[in-house]
Amino acid sequence: MFSLPFFRRDTPALKGPRILLRLPVQGDYREWMQVRGESRAFLEPWEPSWAADELGISAWRERLRRYREDFSRGSALPFFIFENQSGQLLGGVTLGNIRHGVARSGHIGYWIGEKHAGHGYMLEALELLAGHAFDTMRLHRIEAACIPGNRRSVRVLEKAGFTREGLLRSYLKINGIWQDHYLYALIEDDPRTARTRD
Repeated sequence: MFSLPFFRRDTPALKGPRILLRLPVQGDYREWMQVRGESRAFLEPWEPSWAADELGISAWRERLRRYREDFSRGSALPFFIFENQSGQLLGGVTLGNIRHGVARSGHIGYWIGEKHAGHGYMLEALELLAGHAFDTMRLHRIEAACIPGNRRSVRVLEKAGFTREGLLRSYLKINGIWQDHYLYALIEDDPRTARTRD
């Protein structure tokens, strides 16, 4: 654990064999803008419609403000994914809608830069975040939703041990269209990937 002055309390950093997950800070803007900008056509089919100023500094500051508020309330852990060796930003993964009490659950969302897709980084990020959610945060269930046609997302969730539980009709407005999503879930005592269990 280490502290960043941007947040009001200690923030977790999760380190795996190839990647580091840490909360975003103001200094990440240029690299975030570059990775997202280069990957726009790759990401847009699977995300809410991009605003006209999606990559602008004002939109970035608003994004950081939301990250700070969500983290401070304990409702989300928004991580950026960095490669250990180069320190390069690869993408992001967030555990959001965190609920305690009788639910003890959260929802995972993620994105990765186009040139970094297909190299196993997101699988490792999901493994790290699931381990933290279950072992440190003591959650019982984590969920993820993906568009049925997003084969990459389906593949990474299933490799990480998530089970498809059903179809959520007209669930989220993605790229300007209300779209169905598969609902996936991982329960704390479900079998996970070999690397997660070791």
